[in-house]
Amino acid sequence: MPTILIVDDSASLRQVVTMALKGSGYNTVEAKDGEDALSKLKMSSIDMIVCDVNMPVMNGLDFVRQVKSDAKYKFLPVLMLTTETTDEKKQVGKAAGASGWMVKPFAPTQLVKAVVKFVGAA
Repeated sequence: MPTILIVDDSASLRQVVTMALKGSGYNTVEAKDGEDALSKLKMSSIDMIVCDVNMPVMNGLDFVRQVKSDAKYKFLPVLMLTTETTDEKKQVGKAAGASGWMVKPFAPTQLVKAVVKFVGAA
């Protein structure tokens, strides 16, 4: 069963994402910012990351750059889940190593479809 790391500074958003993914059979691990996520990534076997862009301590783009700089995580799929909509931000995300981009607000079914695309059905 795939495990998804959810990284967002909003506890309520983490809860919504967790409910959608657990309801579809995935395991989830939650982190409140990029720094927290780095420690959780090292402690768990993660199959995919769903990450916000704008967070305190370490933002999502810096987090993704750091994750992708480690050969162990080079091919780990990362879906950015954010309020950012500009093409410029999307290009920065892609350059950082993001595999996909989804804009908030989102439909939980849309999120699950994206996760299935990257890691398969749970």
